[in-house]
Amino acid sequence: MQLFRISNIVQRIAEAIESVIKVDVTIIDNKLNRIAATGLYTENIGARINDKSVFAYALKSGESFIIENPRIHKACSRCKKKESCREFAQVCCPIKVNGTIIGVIGLIAFDEKQKASILSNKHNLLEFLSRMADLLATKLIEKKKSEEIKLLIGELEVLFDSIDRGLMLVDVEGNILHYNSKAVEIFGKEYINNIDKVAKYFDIEKVVSRKLNIRNREFYHSINGNNFRIVYSVKPIEVNSKVVRLVITFNKINEIINVVNDVTGASMEMSFDDIIGESISIKMIKDYAKKAARSSSTVLIQGESGTGKELFARAIHFYSDRRKYPFIPINCAAIPENLLESELFGYEEGAFTGAKKGGKTGKFELANKGTIFLDEIGDMPLHLQTKLLRVLQENMIERVGGKRFIPIDVRIIAATNKNLEKKVEEGEFRDDLYYRLNVIPLYIPPLRERIDDIPILAYKFLNKFNYKLGKNILHISEEVLQFFKNYDWPGNVRELENIIEYAVNMTSSNCISINDLPNRIKNKHGKNMAADDIIISIQDLEKREISKAIRKFGRTKKGIEEAAKVLGISRATIYRKLKKYSI
Repeated sequence: MQLFRISNIVQRIAEAIESVIKVDVTIIDNKLNRIAATGLYTENIGARINDKSVFAYALKSGESFIIENPRIHKACSRCKKKESCREFAQVCCPIKVNGTIIGVIGLIAFDEKQKASILSNKHNLLEFLSRMADLLATKLIEKKKSEEIKLLIGELEVLFDSIDRGLMLVDVEGNILHYNSKAVEIFGKEYINNIDKVAKYFDIEKVVSRKLNIRNREFYHSINGNNFRIVYSVKPIEVNSKVVRLVITFNKINEIINVVNDVTGASMEMSFDDIIGESISIKMIKDYAKKAARSSSTVLIQGESGTGKELFARAIHFYSDRRKYPFIPINCAAIPENLLESELFGYEEGAFTGAKKGGKTGKFELANKGTIFLDEIGDMPLHLQTKLLRVLQENMIERVGGKRFIPIDVRIIAATNKNLEKKVEEGEFRDDLYYRLNVIPLYIPPLRERIDDIPILAYKFLNKFNYKLGKNILHISEEVLQFFKNYDWPGNVRELENIIEYAVNMTSSNCISINDLPNRIKNKHGKNMAADDIIISIQDLEKREISKAIRKFGRTKKGIEEAAKVLGISRATIYRKLKKYSI
């Protein structure tokens, strides 16, 4: 701590001492800078004192002393100006803060009268100066604390305004003591200054009397005719077990939903370029889907399992005007029937046993202004089909256990691998809902109807799993590609991806061969296809037979000689082939 920070106070105290003692006063800091002075040294304020002076001695010794005979006292022994010294007497009193010397108060007598004034009551004089030194130390500590408090207040104000939630500090009477800029943004300047209107939302009397911690409650607030749902929390501040303040935080629910979607990855982007394929059928369906994306009408995507229905749904969303808002997928077949309604529409606190405190926001609310993707819509229970139809007609939802309707703006994209028309005929799916969903129908062809895309997809997955598994497999044999083209692919693109991942794990060379494929598809394929229909390249055939021979006879010198003999080739040739095929 430095005395110059309170230089005005130091000067006033120097003048006060001078008025009592009638002796010139000089006060220096711990760096020998003259901070204050009276009398002859007034013009030298700010100058540095010699480091061999009595002040330097006082700083080093840390003790108070009186020099009755200048030039003879040991404090003067090092002073370069002692021979020309005009002083008759001197007093030094260190100024200490927590045991650290930060300066010295000095009294200087320039005549016998002033010297007599110093020596007349030495004990009381030193006690008086000690009190003045303590006063300076106290003022400096106060100054430091004041600056620290101002800094803390500044930091808190910045912190208040940097919080991305509205924040209020309220007393037990409901008076708003402080609020941040986000609170003004949410409520509006005129409204937030009207204490009665704002405080009514938070039931302050109940919170104070019961010392309640409230989390994630909500209310509706209207600005210029527009209604907003606000979610808030209240935390009491207690002093001596008594509530003295309340901290209230709040935000618009749509902003909270956007944060949730960002964090959970619900808005993972997908474009039509990410859908791999060059066949005529896939190009046509992509062009059709782009046209559908420009509309806000519902889309019904139909296709077998594994054809990429969700990829198309995401691509439609991110190609549409809703791309900046959430894309929320939900699988209607993966969630138990008794939970599906609350997942879709949310629930209020206490709606059922086990309901979360504060309730829960449903998928439709999370998708507001964006898109909800209802996968496996054909498995939705009939009673929920009725509720979904109402949402489509009225653009409002009602939470489970709720008493109010919540307006929403959501585009619905549904998907199924079932024959919905047949389910309508059998009474398992509402015909009116089917027609509302099937405004823009989209059919994704199975992989067996887009054979030209199989090599493209296979190599795309090969690159993916090379990277994922740290492999460097360069080729897929023509035999395998032909095998793929003749296979019926009940699992479609998803099954192809699974098979390539298996093969990348199993192969021991830089080329995937028939032997690297799962037995289940080789066996299934063999039942449906005559062996004569499979055309195998000479290279793949040669590699396969050499591999079989090595597995049978081994890699010893004798084993390789035996393998070469059975294959009808020389030993040099088999060594060359082993190297060529990385066997």
